[in-house]
Amino acid sequence: MLVGGAPSAAAAETPAAPKAPTAAAVDAARDIATAPSTRDHLARFFARDGAGAPAGDLAPAGGSRAAQSQPRIEGATVPVYTLAPGFVADGKGTDRAPIATLDFMASKAVSADGQVASVWTANTGDSWKVVNIATGGDETYYAAKGAKALAGGTVFREPQIDAWYVQRGNKVLPLDTDAVRAVGARGTTVDAYRERVHRAYADKLPGSRYDKKGLAGGFGPGGDAPAPAPERARVAPGAPDAVRQGATAAAGDEGLLTATSALTALAALVALGLSGAMALRLRRR
Repeated sequence: MLVGGAPSAAAAETPAAPKAPTAAAVDAARDIATAPSTRDHLARFFARDGAGAPAGDLAPAGGSRAAQSQPRIEGATVPVYTLAPGFVADGKGTDRAPIATLDFMASKAVSADGQVASVWTANTGDSWKVVNIATGGDETYYAAKGAKALAGGTVFREPQIDAWYVQRGNKVLPLDTDAVRAVGARGTTVDAYRERVHRAYADKLPGSRYDKKGLAGGFGPGGDAPAPAPERARVAPGAPDAVRQGATAAAGDEGLLTATSALTALAALVALGLSGAMALRLRRR
């Protein structure tokens, strides 16, 4: 315990906590994820992979078969954080920039035959909308795993290498094999992690010479060669051309905030006056 005197170096180096969603925001995201229209979208999503029931079986006709075949939302709706550009740029930690920023909210969806997807919801300015459905349940899985590994910590993703971590205080722990390869099985300090990502990405941030040359479309820690994108955007059949163009641009620009690529195409949807926001379908590796 410190009595008088200056705060410890470790305390000074600890990044500020990222902004958390309000309870009202979580509730609004949950309401959209569980809405009947979202269940219809989920039914079509799962049916394309041979899972769940056709959308027609979800009509509210009152039959027990329809009720049993409906996709369902399980567990909590969680905030999804991504490695923050400000943290990458803050090489010495003097600004105490948060290690991650809030991108969207995610809810776990399960089909009638047990397949899993993640429903992404975001506040688009005037309301909450579903902005994407992604195969698998990474967002909710790692949120739960991180809470067990380091209670009260911030679970976040480093999109360039598709790695998940949890951070609290001056400790960063890996949550998947990609993160273990990056920081070791026992984790690392915030300072060491900051040094690594600053060295890997600081010269490739938006506005950098690298970015202005048009080379910032997905980069890895080993130099200027673009890394394979951990996710691919796929446009639903019949989507308008403007949405297809937006999705293509989003998919090709992994950048520092890969998770927000879905929102790029969403902007095209909003501009067209469309409310479905289901043009993007992201596939995990």
